[in-house]
Amino acid sequence: MTTTTKRRGSLARAEARQALGFASPALVGLALFTIVPVGLSIVMSVFDWPTFGARTFTGLDNYAALFTSSPDFWPALRNSAVFTVLYVPLSVALSLVLAIGLGPRIRGRGALRVLFFIPVVVPMVANVLVWKMMLQPQGLFNGIAQSWFGVTLPNFLADPFWAMMMVVAMSVWQGLGYNMLIFSAALEQLPDSVLEAASIDGARGMRLVWSVMIPMISPAIFFASIMTMITSLQVFAQPQLLTGGGPGNATKPLVMFIWEQGFTFGDLGLAAAAAWILFAIIILITGAQFAAQRKWVHYEH
Repeated sequence: MTTTTKRRGSLARAEARQALGFASPALVGLALFTIVPVGLSIVMSVFDWPTFGARTFTGLDNYAALFTSSPDFWPALRNSAVFTVLYVPLSVALSLVLAIGLGPRIRGRGALRVLFFIPVVVPMVANVLVWKMMLQPQGLFNGIAQSWFGVTLPNFLADPFWAMMMVVAMSVWQGLGYNMLIFSAALEQLPDSVLEAASIDGARGMRLVWSVMIPMISPAIFFASIMTMITSLQVFAQPQLLTGGGPGNATKPLVMFIWEQGFTFGDLGLAAAAAWILFAIIILITGAQFAAQRKWVHYEH
């Protein structure tokens, strides 16, 4: 009995060492590229940490400076909020409409799905260049408006209001296919028996969609909402490439502010503090979404 127990213990230790050996490359990568940078950013946020030169402990001064004496922080925070408020509902709603519209009765829906998914996999730089060419005063949109309707459109990228609208529009177009695939997969999992029973009971058209289909795919909608909100608060490439954060700072989001503080002005401590404020905002909003989902997300038990 004792010999058998010792053999089992020895075998368990050998298996644990083998498992650790297989997992160690991933653990080293996790430590080097996630745990260490996160820990370092916490330390940097409480220091006056220039790119070159002496570092001085300042406590919470970086956090206080962001709210009281940094002229670009509040506009960047506002721009991130405006972008998120516009982008998340538009992206989720249009993706859902598209997924429902490309139902089983639509011929060539596989090709249409691929067509709508192409912007997701095309490099962001290429997408932005196309949009930039279309939005220029001599671009496609203004050319069509002048030749067809005799109307001159505003300079979309030079006007503060329209610049933000165009950043949102381009982002929605670029990310539309991702959420569409999530909703399409959820819709295809709906049991035919439930849809047929609802149809027999008189639920058709919008009533079938609103009262039966949307509640049944609400977990997928919740997942898409969470992920879209997180990515929208972290938006950087679209405004950076399309408008450069301008005109002025009208489209500069919080991540671009962090990037400028760290890599343009060399104030890594202030950039780290702003990054942790963004992290706190994302955690708070995500927590609120999880708390609210109990009232509208329906899970099968």
